[in-house]
Amino acid sequence: MQLIEVTTPSLAQEFLMMQVQLYKNDPHYIRPLDKDINNLFDPKKNKLLRNSEAIRWLLQDEKGKYIGRIAAFINKRTANTYEQPTGGMGFFDCINDQKAANMLFDACRDWLQARGMEAMDGPINFGDRDKWWGMQVDGFNPPTYGMNYNFPYYQQLIENYGFQVFFKQYVYYRVVDEKLEEGIYRKAQQILANPDYSFRHMDKNDLKKYAEDFRTVYNKAWTKHEGVKGMTEAQAMGAMNQMKPILDERIVWFGYYKNEPVCFMILLPELNQLFKYVNGKLDLWGKVKFAFHRWRGACKAMFGVVFGVAPDHQRKGVETAMVVAASKVVQNNPKIPYQVMEMNWIGDFNPKMMNVAVQCGSRIYKTYHTYRFLFDRDKEFKRMKIIN
Repeated sequence: MQLIEVTTPSLAQEFLMMQVQLYKNDPHYIRPLDKDINNLFDPKKNKLLRNSEAIRWLLQDEKGKYIGRIAAFINKRTANTYEQPTGGMGFFDCINDQKAANMLFDACRDWLQARGMEAMDGPINFGDRDKWWGMQVDGFNPPTYGMNYNFPYYQQLIENYGFQVFFKQYVYYRVVDEKLEEGIYRKAQQILANPDYSFRHMDKNDLKKYAEDFRTVYNKAWTKHEGVKGMTEAQAMGAMNQMKPILDERIVWFGYYKNEPVCFMILLPELNQLFKYVNGKLDLWGKVKFAFHRWRGACKAMFGVVFGVAPDHQRKGVETAMVVAASKVVQNNPKIPYQVMEMNWIGDFNPKMMNVAVQCGSRIYKTYHTYRFLFDRDKEFKRMKIIN
């Protein structure tokens, strides 16, 4: 077996196609958009590469067939926010062969260690946690957009190498028109009756305002998480502009206290229900197919991308009030096509948000693991801290 660094456009294409070939007989597999992967490793597209590092490898067997792939990266915005300098491993795919997997993991370890890292997390994204984060270990249903999908045997490959679970990630699911529990309405009513609170869905004509409202709440709620940096105004606007072409403003909600933003709930149409028809290519023909299948109503699901409440307004029922306010618009509305909702993952380090998901009538649908591997094998392993 031979490791080959991805250094040319043709090898970058092989990096994409290795996964496609591996999963060609899996009926649940949906090919990610080529551009979503390529852009992560393009300095012109990914600003992290201006002062961070990334590398990709392919693994080739004796007959010249590609049997594995992997990437390693150092995100200098977050690498030193942990107890030890920690790099990342991601985009791991491999045949069911421990020796092959070990070669890929060794390559990442050695590359990261040579650059001063003392641990690696994986499989994770070279960027934010909203995409390509964690290894699926349960609920092997078709993947939602931006989420990893893998064979069940991957868990054995990574744990046999010595990775340990840093945190678990739960994806929740509910049928949209199922009635919320009476207790949710009662709890929400206390907030809804308070004139200082107001809730509304976004208006795409005022995108800049909602980008700043999103950033305000995000920076209050997320920067206390280990490994998360604050969001800049440009980053918030960039995120909104990226979502704008597919935003459905009726399912993006904000809450305010005395006109100051205190919570948000961002849901999007579940794009993989449309992207499964384009085979990874969003070229002109891919866009035509995407538009056609969206027009014919192929997208029947929405995906909860992110949900946040400013710390000063947690444990008051604000989140349930926002859900109830949104339900009055979304539920039993023939103009809104979504039948089910799948929520982006919630880490087991965040029991408050897990409880909110359950209170809203959701159930665990898929489970992922984010692993950590300490290079000093004698060092005490610590799981992600619980957020109180």
